[in-house]
Amino acid sequence: MAMAVSGSARLEPVESDPAARNAVAAGSVAVVFGTRPEIIKLAGVIDLLGARCRTIYSGQHFDDLLSRVFFEDLRLPAPDVMLAVGGRSRGRQIGELVQRLDEQFAAWRPAAVVVQGDTNTALGGALAANARNIPLVHVEAGLRSFDRRMPEEHNRVVADHLADLCLAPTEQARENLLAEGIPPERIAITGNTVVDAALRLIPGREDRANLLSTLGLSAGAFVLATFHRPENVDDIDRLTELLAHLAHLHLPVLFPVHPRTRNRIEAHGLARSSNGVRMVPPVGYRTFLGLAAEAAFLLSDSGGVQEEASVVKRPVIVVRRSTERPEVVGTFATLVPDLADVPRVASEIAGSLERTHRRLAALPSPYGDGRASARTVEHITAALATAWRAAD
Repeated sequence: MAMAVSGSARLEPVESDPAARNAVAAGSVAVVFGTRPEIIKLAGVIDLLGARCRTIYSGQHFDDLLSRVFFEDLRLPAPDVMLAVGGRSRGRQIGELVQRLDEQFAAWRPAAVVVQGDTNTALGGALAANARNIPLVHVEAGLRSFDRRMPEEHNRVVADHLADLCLAPTEQARENLLAEGIPPERIAITGNTVVDAALRLIPGREDRANLLSTLGLSAGAFVLATFHRPENVDDIDRLTELLAHLAHLHLPVLFPVHPRTRNRIEAHGLARSSNGVRMVPPVGYRTFLGLAAEAAFLLSDSGGVQEEASVVKRPVIVVRRSTERPEVVGTFATLVPDLADVPRVASEIAGSLERTHRRLAALPSPYGDGRASARTVEHITAALATAWRAAD
């Protein structure tokens, strides 16, 4: 890699050619992203980088309900570059993304590349930066489920080991990185940028009351459900069982259906088995946060929802075999690998809602204080400044 770190985290100059030096001098940063979670978690970073930032959107989430509406909610300008690699197999998506990013970086060489999380886009961006010897910053580094069946686990591990600056959201994430031999000088703890976005966009009480009224829901008397991961929606038996449990939770269920999940439900004719569950299209981020804050509890396989639950102070049943977010397990989140346990866990939560909501309201989020985006940009800026001074 062209970037080495010693002492405090810093980036060393990429190359000595004039074009590369001009990019470093300008402090230009390419932010590569392409999914709903990445839009949410990088919005504050993009905003704070300002004119130094060039945004490249992969189009991994190409549905308007998973992309455009989130740009609007977070008041982000349209991306500088759109690659449109969505709708492909994982291998083809990553391969095409690396190729097309390589072309971008050949024409315009940034001083650093920023990727976030564990998506195919993050891995593609990391590989493309590595191939061009461009310094790589990985936001939300160090998360581990220790479950090799998850494609995301491979994505995040590779990105971490390619990164020259690993920005870990928590001490646990930092410990994971150290355990894998990543030097401490390449790691900084920032908190998680999702807290910044959630605190900024969560609607006030009056707006939430109006939202519930519009949807015919009562505060604390419905379940908000989301799931889209392959382990749940690609296994027809598991998907059927999960929908059956939703229909028997003894509380109204609002289910914003991810396009991937919707396709599986329609392909297998499962909509008929979901009586009692209100399926709606995906909702915008502000709307989702407002609903989450007023729900009795959430049921989800989303990593981001586990984090957001700690901001809106609501319990979440995590229907997955494993989680890379242990910080919330036992407080905000209950991990339920066996779907047969969902009715029991849901009943236990529903039986003590008022007490549970009071308890969670008093707990701080383990993911930080809402300044993660600022810390992220501070680390990137300091690293680039150190690199440029070293080049003079």
